[in-house]
Amino acid sequence: MTRILAVGIAVLDDIYTLPMPITPGQKHRASGILTTIGGTATNGAFAIARLGGRPGLLARFGDDAVGAQLRGLLEGHGIDTSLSVSMPGMRTSRSTIVVEPNGDRSLFNFLDASAPDDAPSVPRELPAGFDAVLGDVRWENVALRMFESARAKGKAAVLDGDRAPQEPRLVEASTHAIFSAQAMREMTGISHIGEALAQYAKGRPNFIAATDGEHGTYSHWEGRVTHHPAFAVTAVDTLGAGDTWHGAFAFALVDGLSIQAALRFASAAAAIKVTRPDRPLGARA
Repeated sequence: MTRILAVGIAVLDDIYTLPMPITPGQKHRASGILTTIGGTATNGAFAIARLGGRPGLLARFGDDAVGAQLRGLLEGHGIDTSLSVSMPGMRTSRSTIVVEPNGDRSLFNFLDASAPDDAPSVPRELPAGFDAVLGDVRWENVALRMFESARAKGKAAVLDGDRAPQEPRLVEASTHAIFSAQAMREMTGISHIGEALAQYAKGRPNFIAATDGEHGTYSHWEGRVTHHPAFAVTAVDTLGAGDTWHGAFAFALVDGLSIQAALRFASAAAAIKVTRPDRPLGARA
C-alpha cells in the first residue's frame, strides 16, 4: 500500500450554510453545519487515503479538546497521526467557514502564533516505510528536513505551494514544486501563468508547476513550459481542490506514473472533487 507522509497544518473546520446573504451586524440562523477536517497538508492526506493509500500526517496539535477531536476525525478517515505532536500550551488551529446561498464563502481561521517551530519528538529524518513526502508551507523547517531526507533516500518530495514559501530552500529541496496561480503571480509579478512559470523556473533543475483552476496546469520540465488543460466540469464546490490535486499527484508519482500521466491523474481527481455539491473534503459520502 502506498505510504506518503504529509507535513504541515491540520485544522478543525466548522462549516455553516446560510439560507440568506450575510448582513453585517445582524444575527443569522444557519440551515446546516458540518464539523470536518481541513488544512493544506491534511486535505492532501485525505485525498491519498481516498485513493487507497495509507497517509501519515506530521502536524502540530494543541493539548486541548479541539486537538483531540481533530485527531479522532483524522484517524476515522484513515490518516495516521502517530507522528504528529501535541504542543503544551498551544491551541489547535480551527476555522469557521460561512457559505452563502450564491456560493460565496467567508473563512475565518485561527492559527496559534505561539506554536513552537520544533520539538524533540519531531522526527529528524523521514521514518522508514514511507514512499514520499507531501509538504505544505505552514511548517517549513520540518517540511524542509523531511524533503532533504526523502531526496537522500531517492524518494519524491512534493511541495504544495498554495502561497509563496518564506524558506527558499524548501523549493530547492523538493523534487516537485507545484504552486497555486496566485502564489506564482505574487512571486514573479507576472500575470500570465505560463510566462511567470518560465521566469521562476529558469535555472532550476527540479520539476516546477502551477495550477490555475479551470484554466488547467502549467509545468516546467527539462527546459520547457507545457500547458495541461483542465477537465471541463461544472464546479459546485472548489474548497480543497488544489490540495486534492497535490495529494493525487504525489500518489500517482509513487504509483509509478509518468509526469504526464501524473498531471492528468491529479487534474481528474481535482475535477471530481469540485463536482461534489455540499460535500466538504473531509465529509463522508
